[in-house]
Formats: sequence, structure tokens, C-alpha cells
Amino acid sequence: MPAPSPDQPSPRASWHRRAGRPVRWWLAAVIASAFVHPFLDEGRWLMVHLFTLGAVTNSILIWGRHFTERLLHLEVPPEDRRRQLLRLRLLNAGILVLIVGRVAGIWPVTVTGAAAVGGVVAWHAAGIARDLRGRRGGRHAVVVDHYLASALLLPVGAVFGALLGSPADELGPGGHDGLVLAHEAVNLLGFLGLAAAGTLTTMFPALWRTRMSPRGRPRVALATMLAGIAVTAVAAVAAVPAAASAGLALVAAGWIIAAVPWADNVLAVARDPRDRLGHPALSTAAAVAWLVGSLIAASAMAARPGFTITALTLPLVIGFAAQLLIGVMGWLLPSTIGGGGRALAAGMRELDRAGAFRWGLVNIGLVLWLLPLPSWTKVAVSGIVGLALAAFLPLLGRSARAQLAVLRRPRDGADGAPVELTGAARDRAGLPERTGARRLGVQLTAATATLALVVGVGVALSGGGAGGSAGAAEAAGVAPTGRTVEATVTARDMRYEPDVLRAEPGDRLVITMVNADDQVHDLRLATGEDTGRVAPGESATVEIPVLPGEVEGWCTIAGHRQMGMTLRVDAGGAGAAVLAGPGAGGEGGGTAHPTPAAGPPAADSPTVDPRLPAAPAGRVHRVTLHAREFTGYGAPGVEQEHWTFGDDPLGPTLRGRVGDEFIVTLVNDGTMSHSVDFHAGMVSPDRPMRDIAPGESLEYRFRAEHAGIWLYHCGTAPMSQHIAAGMHGAVVIDPPDLAPVDHEVLLVQSEAYWGEGGPDAAKVLADAPDAYRFNGYPDQYLAHPIRIRAGETVRFWVLAAGPNRGTSFHVVGTQFHRMYKEGALLLDDGVGGAQALDLAAAQGGYAEARFPEPGTYTFVDHQMTHAELGARGRVIVE
Repeated sequence: MPAPSPDQPSPRASWHRRAGRPVRWWLAAVIASAFVHPFLDEGRWLMVHLFTLGAVTNSILIWGRHFTERLLHLEVPPEDRRRQLLRLRLLNAGILVLIVGRVAGIWPVTVTGAAAVGGVVAWHAAGIARDLRGRRGGRHAVVVDHYLASALLLPVGAVFGALLGSPADELGPGGHDGLVLAHEAVNLLGFLGLAAAGTLTTMFPALWRTRMSPRGRPRVALATMLAGIAVTAVAAVAAVPAAASAGLALVAAGWIIAAVPWADNVLAVARDPRDRLGHPALSTAAAVAWLVGSLIAASAMAARPGFTITALTLPLVIGFAAQLLIGVMGWLLPSTIGGGGRALAAGMRELDRAGAFRWGLVNIGLVLWLLPLPSWTKVAVSGIVGLALAAFLPLLGRSARAQLAVLRRPRDGADGAPVELTGAARDRAGLPERTGARRLGVQLTAATATLALVVGVGVALSGGGAGGSAGAAEAAGVAPTGRTVEATVTARDMRYEPDVLRAEPGDRLVITMVNADDQVHDLRLATGEDTGRVAPGESATVEIPVLPGEVEGWCTIAGHRQMGMTLRVDAGGAGAAVLAGPGAGGEGGGTAHPTPAAGPPAADSPTVDPRLPAAPAGRVHRVTLHAREFTGYGAPGVEQEHWTFGDDPLGPTLRGRVGDEFIVTLVNDGTMSHSVDFHAGMVSPDRPMRDIAPGESLEYRFRAEHAGIWLYHCGTAPMSQHIAAGMHGAVVIDPPDLAPVDHEVLLVQSEAYWGEGGPDAAKVLADAPDAYRFNGYPDQYLAHPIRIRAGETVRFWVLAAGPNRGTSFHVVGTQFHRMYKEGALLLDDGVGGAQALDLAAAQGGYAEARFPEPGTYTFVDHQMTHAELGARGRVIVE
């Protein structure tokens, strides 16, 4: 290639800048989506696909084309450049259509976008195949083979992706999980993975500034990866977990074969670091490590029932894909601008600002995020990781400006040739040495200290640490014995096994809690030590440095302690007893609760609109429920922790007709395990009603076989606690020939048990509610009455969510002329009438009433103490 002129970059660099603009736009969209995704039904999907489908796909097409031309020594005429830019424009239009269709839930639009994306990448593959003809004997043709195989896989993955959003998808939850695994195997491990492996074949040594190792076997690695991807995809669709596990192990083996020469490069630099430890080199090496580790974990996990690839989304997308993209772009973009050693050094200097520090924040932070830390600590850690990744965008702009500024200056060499600056000359020019071993150590120490501070504050605020036990031992005059007692406790079926541990006062006690259950648990000791939340299949350790005497422990997740999740450290009756009273722990463990409701709600108090919309058009209904936990208004003067299926203390209402299909995605955005049980469907509960850990999701499909109003609720133990906390809602399936009325109103009655950290578990078990409520808030329809006109008819759909009590629904001042209960029409506008619709817990029906005269009509639960504690509201007839 001819050297660029001093005052402008090469034509190739100019083309790359234009072609690469969408990558920066997609990355900016990813950052924006990070702030809004919790409020969108498809927020998690959107954030992941803005990055993988937007930024990554554009990058693969741009740089796959770039390396194909360079490695095959192709001359590209200007009309080909115009064709390549057109291809990228069509690609981005297709991506945009696909994303809009998926977020809006319009499957034909989604399919159109997926077809466009698949077609453009197939066009890209055809160009690579054409360029390869007659050039397979070249030294680096195998790299182009990687790009061809990568591009051929994406259209297949696009088909899988389109099927995932299909309203006609009849695969069921298990089949859906398999389709997700096949989609990610083909797109993430195939399209992205093969392109990455091919690029790193020649680029990894360049990044680490070493020679290529003779131990590379790229053809063997490619064949192994392709075989593994094919086996994984077929086995996933066919629901053969053992074969899918073997396929993932093959993909891992392919990457290990590919990484053997790269390990040689890293070891060579480790022996002689000099100034070769730049951010691009570190990021790409870490990306490969995260991918190989994730594949090994996936191959082990895939053989287990209930495996979903989404459990590894974070290490695959952040650890592998994001670091790989940033690392590769951090090297390639300055290289394509070019301009000689001085210009390149200027660009690289900007991109390597605090490079090891940022790299440490991302990788150490990601490891910490995978540990069972307190939820707010995870939020802080993920925020730091996000900022470290996002810093790449402004640094990219600074790098280009710095490099172009050098290009516009006169050359330093006597013959006009570029001058590579090193040592003192680099210092005089203001271009410091690239990262060396010493600088790497300093920045990594700073990153570790930053994250340690965040985690340390989190542990302190959550009551962890050794100060409690040491202080209690000192106060009791207990001297250390020098002995260490180690014990393993298994959390299973709302019990700790064993639930009694034995040690002597003064012993050092180390307890490892293994969560063998299917939901999240923890272990807090009365001395203050706490494991933090532990996901199913994981473990955590707590230590009492000096055992002060007998000590109690319990699970702090609301309701778990009351169901028997307690243990005791038996100190033989000696020493000071550190026993937790009923209120210890502060999370659903005691009877202390906020001040009871103070008077009726104000006019500006929160409310849930009770008006029930008609069933939406179409026979397939897609819904996303987000399991959330937040503290907010519960009643006048009461702040309560709610666990919900959305943003209100009543889940979204689903409505349809007999025969309709419902496809519900449950996303767990909370800090504990949650699940969902739809009474409206007849499905085996084994998989769709399973508990899912924080960050996981599942798909629940059912067909509405019978009419009625049906309860749905969280089925995670203790179920009463989760229902009382707000995790319930209604599914209305219209009876055939349902008569029209002027208004339809939905009222879901439940009990409130005020407590700290959720409903008070002791009150729930004692069936002693503080309040009764319609649609999540006591007395809300006194402050926000239902308004109608005289002569109009209202159909009241009523559901008793419980968890313990039913209702006797009555409207003061009118009578019911039609009544429907549990699928049966009890009264049909005849001579007779009815005064109350009686429902036990989990039953539902409707009652219709006319309001011939203006006035204020009160509806109540005619079990009058229920009404006086909040189960009442008003209908104002004008």
C-alpha cells in the first residue's frame, strides 16, 4: 500500500471512517438503553441486541471485508466501495426494522428485518466466496475461510431468531429454551466466534507485538468449532441435552486449539514485557479467556435439566464480545488512519489512557458481579464496569483527532519518511511509553482498590464482617482457642442440613453454605456475618474468628426463616449466648412494622386504574412480566416493600377469548428467586412454574381452554409471602357471547401484612392482616372513585387473590341482575336478583349492576371488618 500523504489519511482510512460510523451510533444506543431497559418489556433483549446485532454485525462486515482484501492482496475499485457502503446501509435498515418489530411485538415486521439482515450477510458471504476462488493456496486463506463460514451461519441464526418471535411457535417452554440455545450457538459462537477466531489468527501476535507461533493449527480449530456449533444447534432443537453438552465442549476444544499459539505470545511478553501491555492486547486476551471459560461452564451446565444459555449472557456478551470488539477496534482504527509511527503513537496513546485501570475494572468487576454480593453492591459494580466500557467512545474520538493532527504536521524525517519515536524522543514529543509491567501493576492495583472499596462498603452496610463476633467474644471474656472448626451446611427445601453445628467458645468457625435448592437463599448469623444472596448451585463462606458462645443463624429472605430456615451453633452451654430475637435481621424476620395507615388516602395518592379494556385483537398474546422488588407507598403513612410483576402492587391484567394462546416471558429483575403460576392454563408445572434466580428468564405458554377470571401469582415458597407482597394478577377469558355493557371494572382483593423487607411473615402465618385492599392499595377508590352516568351498567370482575381470605362483594344502593362465578352463570337478568358475590381465596367471577339514579354508591367486601380495613371504594353516578 502506498504511504498516505502528510495532510490526509489514506483512501482506505477514509472509507473505514464512513463505514464505521454506524458502529459508534449503535454503541451510543447501547449506553442509552442501559438507562431505560428496566422500564421496557423487551429492555434486556433490546440492550443485548443493540450491541450484538447492531455494533458487532457492522464491525464483522467491515473488518471481515478489510482483512479479506489485505490477506488476499485484492485491489478494490471505487465502484466496489460504493457497493460495500450500500450493503452496510441495507444492513442497518434491516437491523432497525427487526428491532422495531420485536419491541413492538409485530412479527411480520420482525421477519422482514431478519430476512433483510440475513440477505445482506449472505450477499457479503457471496463476495468473500468469489474472492477466495483460486486463492486458497495463500498462506492466510484459512483466515478468510473463517469469515466465509461465519457469514454463512448468520442467515441460519436469523431464521432461529425469527422463529423465537413467531406467534405460531408451538415448541413450548422446553423447546423455546432449546431454540434460544441454537440461536446463540449459531449467531454468537458461529457468526461472531468464527469471525473473531479468524481475525485473531494473525492479529493476536500483532496486538502483543510478537511473532506468530509455529504451534498454530487454525484449520483444525475451525473444523472443530464448526462441528461443535452444528452438534449444539441440532441437539438443542431436538432437545437432547447430552448432545448439546458435547457440542459445546467441542466448540470449547476448538477455541483451546486456536488459543495455543496465542498463549505462546502472552508468555513471550510476560518474560519480556517492555512496553507491550496495551489495552487492546489485554482486552483481546481477556475476551478469549472469558469465552473459553463460559464454554466450559456451558458444556457442564447444558446436561442438567432447566439449563438456559441466558444464564451465561453476562460473561459471553460483556466478558467476550464487548472486550473483543473494543480491543480489536482500539488497534484497527488507528492502524487504518495510518500516517507512520508518530501519528500511530498519538492515536494509540489516547486509546490507552488508563488502559490497564479500565481493563482491571471490567474484568475484576465482572468476576465480582458473578459472586453472591448484596444487590445494591452489584448495581454499583455493574455501573463501574459500564463506565469503564463506555469510556472507549470518547477516547476513540480523541484518538482520531490526535492522529489526524499529527498527519497535518510536517514530517520529522529528512527524507519525508515517517519517524518512529522511542525513549527520550517520545518523551520530548509528549508521547509517553505504552503500558509496561510496572504501569500495569499500578493501574491494576488502583482498579482493585476501587472495587474493593465498593464491595467493602456493601459488606459493611449489609451487616457482614467479623466485628460483631469479635466484639461479642471480647465482651464475654472469651479467649481464642487457636482451633478452627469447619462445617458445610446445605440449604434445601426450606431447611439447613445440618441445622445444629458444634464448636467450643473461642474457636474459629468457618461455615460454607451450599445452596442445593432451586431458589436463592442466604445465611446470616446473629454475630453479623452474612453470606449474601447465594444462587442455586452456588456456595458462599462465612467466618466467626472467635466464637463467643451459642449463636443462631437464619435465611433473611422474607418468610424463609418462618418456614424453618434456621440453624444453631451449639457451644456446649459455655460462653456468652448470641441468640437472635424475633426481630433480628431486619428482613421479614420479626413483628416490627411501619405505622398503621393514618386516615384515608389523599387525592394525589397512587392508584391503579380499575377500568378493564376489551380483549385485544388476535389470537396470540405476548406479554413480558418483570419480577421486581421496590419500596414505596403502601397506604397513608406506610412505606412498604413490594414484590411485583411490574411497577404496581397488582400484576398486569391479561385478557382474551377461549382458544387464545398466551406467550408470557417472566424476567426476574429482583434479588431473590421468583416464579409464576397461571390458573388460566392447563400445563405441566415442572418447567414453566419453576423458580428462576435473579437475572434469569423463562417462557410460559398456555392455551385458554375455559372462560372465567383466573388468578396468576408467584409460586415461590413461601407462596403466601410472595402473593401478599403483590405478586398476583388476573387473567380474564371472556365467556362466549358476553353481553356488552357500558363499563367493565376489575377489582382484585388481597390482604396486606405491613412489615419491613416485605410483608411481616409472622402475621401472614397467623392470618392477621393489617389491611384489605382492592388492586393493591387500601381505600384507593375512596380518593379516586369510579365515575359513570346515570342509567349505565357496570360489570364488576372480582377476583380474590388472598393469600388467605376471600370476599363477599356488595355494592350499596343497587342490586346485581347478572352474576357469574367460577365459569358458571348463576343469575341472568331475570326476576331474581343478588346482593353479594361470594368468593373464596383464588376464586373469581363477575356481577353486573345498573345505576339508574345519580348519587354516590359504595362497593365493599361485606365481611365488614374487611371493608373497614380498606376493602371499599365509591362509584359516583352523575
